[in-house]
Amino acid sequence: MTGIVVGVGAVILMVSTGRGAEKRILDRIGKLGTNLIVVNAAPARLMIGRQRTVATVTTLTAEDGRAIGEECPHVIAAAPAVGKSLVVRWESNNTTTAVTGMAAEGFRIRNIPFASGRPFDADEDRTRRRVAVIGPTVAKNIFGSSDPVGQQIRIGRVPFEVIGITRPRGIDANGMDQDDIVLVPLETAMRRLFNVPYIQTIYIQARGSQWMNQVEREVQALLRERQHLTEGRPDTFTIQNQTTLLKTERDTARAMTLLIGSVAGIALLVGGVGILAVMLISVRERTREIGLRRALGARPHDITVQFLVEAALLSGIGGILGVWAGIAATRVAAVFGFWETLISWPAAAIAFAFSITVGVIFGIYPALRASRLEPIQALKSE
Repeated sequence: MTGIVVGVGAVILMVSTGRGAEKRILDRIGKLGTNLIVVNAAPARLMIGRQRTVATVTTLTAEDGRAIGEECPHVIAAAPAVGKSLVVRWESNNTTTAVTGMAAEGFRIRNIPFASGRPFDADEDRTRRRVAVIGPTVAKNIFGSSDPVGQQIRIGRVPFEVIGITRPRGIDANGMDQDDIVLVPLETAMRRLFNVPYIQTIYIQARGSQWMNQVEREVQALLRERQHLTEGRPDTFTIQNQTTLLKTERDTARAMTLLIGSVAGIALLVGGVGILAVMLISVRERTREIGLRRALGARPHDITVQFLVEAALLSGIGGILGVWAGIAATRVAAVFGFWETLISWPAAAIAFAFSITVGVIFGIYPALRASRLEPIQALKSE
């Protein structure tokens, strides 16, 4: 019965974890932006199943981003961005955080919500204003309980005015804290902070989810043309869209589900063998009872049904305990933050029904063995 309990419990935990992971993935992908495509200025390699940029490439420029927005017909907007980790100070407090210079359209493309204040606009970007939008983690680290909006901070050695605070967005698909960030106008970042002529990323919003692949092809062709890459030469950039990211995350979640599912299957098989052993022992110990029932008129069919029902009841009890154990394990995982979970009651019902099926299947042989006993020999047995 222990195997049945473990198997059913593992199935419920597996499905709940899988559904929780899928919900978490969809939430994270949704927070990145609507119909979002990201161009990184570096080729990517697969590392532990994920695409990672592995080098710093300086071939992308802000003009590339503007050209994408103007020349690709299925693109609504494009926002170039460049970033670097810098120390941010306010009075005696300081923190090291990711400072990103971004075109004003990036707020809309990336669906960045505001808790207070406002985003910077295109004029402030063009005139290289020293204004900044900070994430809630940065606000907490250097301002504590004070209101940051309107305060002067120093990014590196350059003073900036805080004009807005973003709402909490949590961890992104790569495990990065999206709230530990400072956003400043792109031109300000390139000319006043980083002093670089290149960008690292271009955020692109496609006209619709059905155009994602088309936009990828348009952007790739345009960038290759602008960078004079001849046929046969590899791209010096990486294009990723939400569909690709979603597929990668789902593949990872699916691998985990298959692993837990294998454990559940083995546990159910072990549980079935256990029920087979218990029922065989029961038949041997109750041989005289079987003989007496046969002598009183019970048919072989009646004996078969009796033992099959007993096997089903035995596995059913294991299934109930397994459902309870699975739900308890799911609650524990959710409370202690191991995983985000979402209990699936249909999956629990299917797991319970499957446990009874396992009991019936493994109870067939003992039931047939009991039904084939001769009444006189069974009554004579010790």
